[in-house]
Amino acid sequence: MNVQQPLSDTRTAPLKAPNRNGYLLLAATVDTRPPFLPSSRRKRAFLASITDQVAELARLSQVTQADLFEAQLVAPGMGRRLLRQRSGAVTPARFDVVLLVETTDPAAAIALRDLAAYKSIHARLTAASRRTYEVAARNVRRIADVDHGRPSVFLFNYFYADDPEKLLPVWEHTAGWFVDKTALPDSTVFEPLPGQPAEYGIINHASWPHFRTFLPHLALRPSFRRFVLATFAANGIAAQPILYRRVATHPATVTRSAP
Repeated sequence: MNVQQPLSDTRTAPLKAPNRNGYLLLAATVDTRPPFLPSSRRKRAFLASITDQVAELARLSQVTQADLFEAQLVAPGMGRRLLRQRSGAVTPARFDVVLLVETTDPAAAIALRDLAAYKSIHARLTAASRRTYEVAARNVRRIADVDHGRPSVFLFNYFYADDPEKLLPVWEHTAGWFVDKTALPDSTVFEPLPGQPAEYGIINHASWPHFRTFLPHLALRPSFRRFVLATFAANGIAAQPILYRRVATHPATVTRSAP
C-alpha cells in the first residue's frame, strides 16, 4: 500500500493498545442551520426531552457510558471537492446531534440495538431528523480514552477515503502534529464492525479543554495546511471534523469501567 506522507518535524503520537469496548454511534441532522448559530427552539426542546432516556440507557448492565452531544462548530478540514466528486458514494457529514454509547464489548454494541431503551431513543431521534447515521464500531487506535466527565470541546471527525486501507496509516502519521501543536490529550478511533455501514471508514473522537487550546493552531499554523491537510489530499482522504459540546443529562450519566 502506497501511502503518500509529506515530511513533518512532529513526533509520532504516543499510542496505547486499543481498548476492548464496543461503540454504538447514532448521528443525526436535526437543524440545517450552521452549528455556530443558536439551535432552533424545536431542537432545544427535543434534546431536553430525551436526556432522561440517555441517562437510563447508561444504567444498562452492558453499557459503560452513554453521552449526548450537540454540534457547536465545523472545524477546518479537507475534502469538500473530493466529496462532491464522490456524490452518491458518500454523503457529507452534517450531523448536529450525536448519541455515543460505549458498551462492554463490540457484541454488546450490536445487541443494544434490539433493546427497548435504545430503540425508543432511535425512533424519536429519527423522527426529529432529516438524516441519521448509525454504526456499531470498535476502537482500533487510541491516544487515550476520551474523558466525558469534564467540560471540554469534543470532536467527531468523519473520515472518507477512496482507499479505506490508507485511513489508519494516515491518521497515525498526522496524529503527532495534533499532540505536538495543540496538546491533544486524548483520542479514540472507531472502525465499523464487519457488516456495518462503512460510508465513513473511521471516525475519530477526541477532546480539548477549550477552543483556544487548539483552534488558533488550525487557523494560523502554516504546517496544518502544509502537512496535515496536504497528507489528506495526497491520499484521497476527506476529513469532516465537527466540534460538539456534551449535553447534560438528568439524572447524571452513569459511567462504569468495563470488566
